[in-house]
This record gives sequence, C-alpha cells and structure tokens, in this order.
Amino acid sequence: MKSLSTLLVLNITMNKKYFSARDCFFSLSLWVALLGASPCYADGWHYQQLSDPLTNQSYSLAQSPRPDRNLYDNIKLQIVCKQQQLQAVVETESLIESQNSPFVMDYQIDQGDAVKLTFTTFADAKRRGYTNEDAKRIADDLLAGKKVFVRIYTLIKKVLSAEMLLDDAQPAITRVFADCGVAANTNGNAAMAYGLGQFEQDFAKLNPQQQQQMLAKIKKIMMELP
Repeated sequence: MKSLSTLLVLNITMNKKYFSARDCFFSLSLWVALLGASPCYADGWHYQQLSDPLTNQSYSLAQSPRPDRNLYDNIKLQIVCKQQQLQAVVETESLIESQNSPFVMDYQIDQGDAVKLTFTTFADAKRRGYTNEDAKRIADDLLAGKKVFVRIYTLIKKVLSAEMLLDDAQPAITRVFADCGVAANTNGNAAMAYGLGQFEQDFAKLNPQQQQQMLAKIKKIMMELP
C-alpha cells in the first residue's frame, strides 16, 4: 500500500500533467483562431473534367478558390466548356433568385471599374446562375488580373460578395479554352469583344433622346441584314 507522501506526489504530478495539457490545448486553440482571422484561401483555381448525369455528356470547368468565410459569402465562380460552348457560372449557398430567372452580378478586377452583367438561374436551381453571352469576356478579365471582387444581387435584396485570388487561374482557364477551341485574349479589357452586357451598361448612360437615336440606328441595321 502506498504511503500518504507517495500519494501526494502522484497527485501533484498528475495535476501538472493535466494543467500542462490544458495549457497546450488553449495555446493551440488560440493559434488556430488567430490564423483563421487572417485572410485565407482554402484552395486554388483548379481544372476538372466531369460528366452530366442527365445527358451523360462530359464537360470541363475551371473553378475558383473558396473565399475566406470569415469575411465573405461562399461564392464559387466557374468557367465551363459544355457542348463546345463557353459558359460562366456562379454558385452560392444562399438563395439568388427563383428558377430560370435573371439576376445581376457585378465583378471588379483589381482596382478597375465594376462590370455589371445579367445572369440567369438554371431551370432546376435557385442558387446557381450562368451567362453564355459574357462568358468569354469574364474569362479574359480573370486572366488579366490579380484578384476579382464579386457581388450578386439577390431576390430578397441581399447582396452576396466574395473576393478571389487569380494568381493561379491561368492554367485552369486556358485548359477550358482549349477544350472549347477558344483562344485566350492576352490583352485583357483593351481588346475584349463588345457584348450585350456592356451595351446595356452604355445604353443606360444615354439620355432619352440619345437612346431613341441609338434604337433607330440599330433598327436600320437590322432591317438591312439579309
């Protein structure tokens, strides 16, 4: 049978081990919390080849890294090649709009001006939307910058936002371009194709008289087409 002095020594030793383990756990928890408070990107841009379960057709995509959840909403941006057509897709965990409905998304590359575009939710989704018209423009802009800031304007008037780094976007996006037989625009914004989204922006800046003049010119051009 152990003596009283021996039991006291064992008790003190066990307490020291307990407090040492507790202090270690507290320090580790504090370190993790501090690390989480700093800007953090859980992964990078990556390329994937997938198969549509409904049509059994393969497609490829370049997907953005996850934004820092402490600062931003969980938004994923994708450049997709499906059936030889380029598509830009945005996906969130929150409601964007009802199915098959238009919504507004804008994005800002580095310190440039924000570009406002119209996306449409998929027929079977309320948290995912796409644009075919402006997909190439978006992809070219992503290749020309260092980071992108995205805002999505939702049905319930909530604005979802996220920032994504673009340092490693080029390999993934250029592989998607290759799958669709599309050439990358190395000049970025300067030589970008003029799309419907940009026209809508510019048209909204005109006064009523200028808008009528523009519509008359467009009508004349359309009438002259074969």
